[in-house]
Amino acid sequence: MIGPRGSAPAGTPTSRAAVSSTPGQVRRAWLAWIAVCLIWGTTYVAVKISLQTVPPFLQGGLRNILAGLILAAGLAARGHKLPGRPAWGRLAVLGFFMFLLGNGGVVWGVEHLPSGLAAVLVGTSPFWMVGVEAFVAGGRTLRVRQLIGLVTGFAGIVILVWPDIAQGGVGGREFLLGVISVQIACAGWAIGSSYTRRHVMPADVLGSAAMQMIFGGMFLTLLGATLGEWGRLSFTGLTLSAMAYLVLAGSVIAFTAYSYALRHLDVATVSLYTYINPVIAVALGTVLLDEPFHMRMVIAAGVILIGTLIVGRKEPSSGS
Repeated sequence: MIGPRGSAPAGTPTSRAAVSSTPGQVRRAWLAWIAVCLIWGTTYVAVKISLQTVPPFLQGGLRNILAGLILAAGLAARGHKLPGRPAWGRLAVLGFFMFLLGNGGVVWGVEHLPSGLAAVLVGTSPFWMVGVEAFVAGGRTLRVRQLIGLVTGFAGIVILVWPDIAQGGVGGREFLLGVISVQIACAGWAIGSSYTRRHVMPADVLGSAAMQMIFGGMFLTLLGATLGEWGRLSFTGLTLSAMAYLVLAGSVIAFTAYSYALRHLDVATVSLYTYINPVIAVALGTVLLDEPFHMRMVIAAGVILIGTLIVGRKEPSSGS
């Protein structure tokens, strides 16, 4: 699903589950991981296609409400109880940050940017994670190495977007607004993730995800209605197919596969999908939507990746 990096809702496990996986489960987990890479890599193009007739915030709102209801109904049919009312307040907060800001920011950004370029920009999410953690109470101290990584990542963004912004005019302003929107999305995702680690650690990941989708979808739909998007909503066969793909494959199927992969594979392995998604998004945008592709995108993506690796590298152990 599209949040930053096309990622799943907060509340997803952040470490390998303490369960023993059978060889069959591990094989299925790898298949699930491949599905996540392919599906979330294609959602950027599906978003771009649906935007032809579906306004951005209604797109995110309808998509997430439908996906949340489908996931909730599937869980209920299997006898799973959804989180009770005491948890709704916290899940609504996550719905605001992860979906209204996260999903909404990306979709609105894709409206003004090539889908592949938006996918590359979403790769800056780790920088926002580090920054948010550095400013919250009890967060991690920002180290020199991480500062170097942040500066490197920012340089990659400048390489990627500056020539288009510098051209000025209406096109340049809209391009800049798209870049800012995607970065707001990354910030919202980072804040929501930080909030999750401190206040929400659900035992039922899928049930919590369903509720977050529903709350986030309601926020997005309300914003879309406030902006008058209902009057611009229509469907063609193509945009309806894109919406159906985003709901069923991008949200329900991919998130279920992501959760399964996390149960049986190491989180560091699973997280590699974030480096594969932009490659798929850029390739599909170029082939299917005739979006521009130039060597600057490759160079910028490489610089951003280097910055991400510097930021995310573990500190050496002090030994004993």
